[in-house]
Amino acid sequence: MINKELEQAVHAALETYSNVHRGSGHYSMATTNLFEKARDIVLEFLGLDRSKYIVIFCTPSRASAIRALLEPGSYSIVSSHDTGLCLGVSAMAVKKEALPNGAPFQAGGGTAKLIGPDWVKWADAPDRFEAGTPAIVNIIAFAKALSLIRSQKNISFIDHSAIKPSAKEILYHDELEAYSGHELLDKLRQTLIGINTIVPTTGGGKVFINFDNAASTPTFKPVWESVCKTWRQPMQVQQEVIQEVRSICSRVLGAPQEEYDLVFTSNATEAINLAAEKLSHETFADTETVVLNTLLEHSSNELPWRIHPSFSLVRLGVDDEGMVDPVELEAVMKDYNQEGKFGKKRIRLMAVSGASNVLGNFNKLEEISGIVHRYGARMLVDASQMVAHRKVDMQAAGFEYLAFAAHKVYAPFGTAALVFKKGLPGFSPAETQPIRSSGEENAAGIAALGKSLLLLERIGFDLVREEEQELTAYALRGLSQVQGLKVFGIKDPGSPRFAQKGGVILFSLKGVMATRLAKELAMQGGIGVRSGCHCAHLIIKHLLHFTPTLERIQRTIVTVFPWVTLPGLLRVSLGIQNTKEEIDRLVITLGKISGKPGLTSAVNDTSMKGTSLVPKAKVRQQMKDFVESAALRVYS
Repeated sequence: MINKELEQAVHAALETYSNVHRGSGHYSMATTNLFEKARDIVLEFLGLDRSKYIVIFCTPSRASAIRALLEPGSYSIVSSHDTGLCLGVSAMAVKKEALPNGAPFQAGGGTAKLIGPDWVKWADAPDRFEAGTPAIVNIIAFAKALSLIRSQKNISFIDHSAIKPSAKEILYHDELEAYSGHELLDKLRQTLIGINTIVPTTGGGKVFINFDNAASTPTFKPVWESVCKTWRQPMQVQQEVIQEVRSICSRVLGAPQEEYDLVFTSNATEAINLAAEKLSHETFADTETVVLNTLLEHSSNELPWRIHPSFSLVRLGVDDEGMVDPVELEAVMKDYNQEGKFGKKRIRLMAVSGASNVLGNFNKLEEISGIVHRYGARMLVDASQMVAHRKVDMQAAGFEYLAFAAHKVYAPFGTAALVFKKGLPGFSPAETQPIRSSGEENAAGIAALGKSLLLLERIGFDLVREEEQELTAYALRGLSQVQGLKVFGIKDPGSPRFAQKGGVILFSLKGVMATRLAKELAMQGGIGVRSGCHCAHLIIKHLLHFTPTLERIQRTIVTVFPWVTLPGLLRVSLGIQNTKEEIDRLVITLGKISGKPGLTSAVNDTSMKGTSLVPKAKVRQQMKDFVESAALRVYS
């Protein structure tokens, strides 16, 4: 069996799991603390001085790329492979003065502090070298393993003499296998890891509410069990698991294996960077390559297309509700690829989000694909905000590439995928082998993705959509009662466009900065949300009506005063575990923050009745204690 102490530590980390650095709630604070402590543990293990070295977490393939940029002797490296665990994590301790400046070799979410239409202010290390969401849970597991090795020396994490189940037993069998549809969804919600966790607020202890699912999703007991089972298996069984998950992805995504291939990566950012790298190596006779993007895109589907000198980037605008206009798309494609109005420039690829991480809009991919292909271009879909919420059918829609991350599909164990049409230049097995082998080191993460997709398939994607749309409509109606609150994008549940609205709601509250509003929701309501630019700076600036003058001022501010908080918006994002009762608490808390709590009796939160207020200073200390307690449960 896997070492029980390690397993218990990782389970404890999952109980308060969220994405790192930019979240405002108790869970994001706890996970960020665990993640950053992991760097210290690596330095302690390697016996290096934290004042001189900085730790970068990466995949094996990224580690090779970073090593190529460094002088010999300027770094040390340790990997999860050295511990015998299939985590796919490498940790590089690099001398601070040895790190190169300028643009990173891979760009995306987290690698930039601020982005303008034609400029980027890159983040400091280590963020600049950790493109996209890191394999947070795997990194915590790796750090715990290093701690155990340091204290117990000859410890062994895996007992390969244990019973070896087949890949299908690991993936298809669980305590809920007799259920499907609504019944499975109800049962699954009760297995949420961390369910009913009490956090400190000004109203006393409350059950934490996670409304930050667009950043990263929690997980469920059957998914966690598939991870533990895969960790215990020899390489042969792990390879069988990987192949079975490849088949699951093929079926669920409508990408038949005879027509499509798949490469597992660490996150969607790495997947899109891979596609960009392959396109950069293509040459087209007597023409210049252009990539068509939209104003909606996450940095991970914008910056990778920006950093390559071999092609240029053109952006399509959006309407007042954040939707791509097919008429404008057709006109742009015609101007470039048929009329030749821009000389030798030809659009070879459109890279578009399946759903916006900011406005929650689902693009009409089949319609967009039809236009793009009519003018001889290919199409890549960033489906990170789509796979967990809507049925995807690559073959029916006809696009060539699809990227998505498992940590947004209730499987936060550091894997993702790039699915692509067979026969594309640069995507032969030999040419993709280094990144294939790197991604497949994380067999347990791949197992988690497969298990999560199977559960969603058994629930039914139509049911997931119906449940989330009902909850979104309920939230929009409740938020409309909060005075001074402005929702961006599609906000009317009665609108014909509401069918294209997902469970992501972006808003502002008059007189309250987004960062402060997020903190107040955590302190007063025990609610985790996200504020800021959400790694989608261009659409946020568009919504806030930034002028070129404001753009220049903001760029100066972030250069001279990097610690200053910049304007942004607040985002609530829903998952299959959320409920109407949680929405009620959100609406009531917002009403109290606005100073105008008079809401209709339809909104009711009994958890706030009969409690005396706790001073904010005391709650802040209690939140710090909560974070440290979470760290003790994992690392002590």
